[in-house]
Amino acid sequence: MTYSYTQISQYLRCPRSYRYRYLDGWKEKDSKASLCFGRCFEKALAALFQGEDPGAVLFNEWGAYRDAHLEFSRGDDWERVLRQGIGLLERFVQDNRIRVRQPQANLQKKILRPLPNGSEFVAYVDAIGYLDGTKRLLEWKTTSAGYPEQPESLTTLDLQLVCYSWISGISEVAIVAFVRKRVPEIQYLTASITEEQRREFGQLVEATAGQIEGAQFLPRPGIRFPLNGCVSCAHLGLCLSNQALVDTKLIRQPGASDLDWLDVLDD
Repeated sequence: MTYSYTQISQYLRCPRSYRYRYLDGWKEKDSKASLCFGRCFEKALAALFQGEDPGAVLFNEWGAYRDAHLEFSRGDDWERVLRQGIGLLERFVQDNRIRVRQPQANLQKKILRPLPNGSEFVAYVDAIGYLDGTKRLLEWKTTSAGYPEQPESLTTLDLQLVCYSWISGISEVAIVAFVRKRVPEIQYLTASITEEQRREFGQLVEATAGQIEGAQFLPRPGIRFPLNGCVSCAHLGLCLSNQALVDTKLIRQPGASDLDWLDVLDD
């Protein structure tokens, strides 16, 4: 089997949801504007580092969704999101804090790591480059709200950064968060991942893979006020046997052989 951060994190959130997605093939419909825009913005960033016009690329990529029936956050629409994206690209160029050498090799870099049980782990790292002169593994994020920056060193606990540090062997990492606000904001959140963190994550991967291959898919409900993980879960309709909710949120595709989970972006 081939595992990814997305798979491991979804299993940790709820094994039953993992089964619905990766074995039964129930995939969330591609209707969230934030996720679609994130993919478009990432292509615009790649264009920037490759010497192309990022604004033109963003307009063309996002233009494909102009007439699509997307779910926008409150107050957003297609044009407003485009303006925010252009503003973020301009701000990023003005900041001039990041360099990516050999962009063909160091953007969306695929890294494979074998696991002891004969399976493998795959990651597509957004970029390996330099932030303020220091070589780092870089993870792009588009979001409508800023990331918390306190307490100090909070970013070192980000499981995705720990994962990418583990698979790449790069200890210096960073999240570059593009915050879609009226006034463009970009956060450069750095972290140093320790060898102990990488070792523990490797143990977590092996343990989780063992549970998956042992077909342990017990539900892990997230209904506990005020945090309601089940409410935001795309597979809620399946757990509630609510066909109308299933039809609204999900489509059925082949399960374990479907590799489009590699394209998942977090809002």
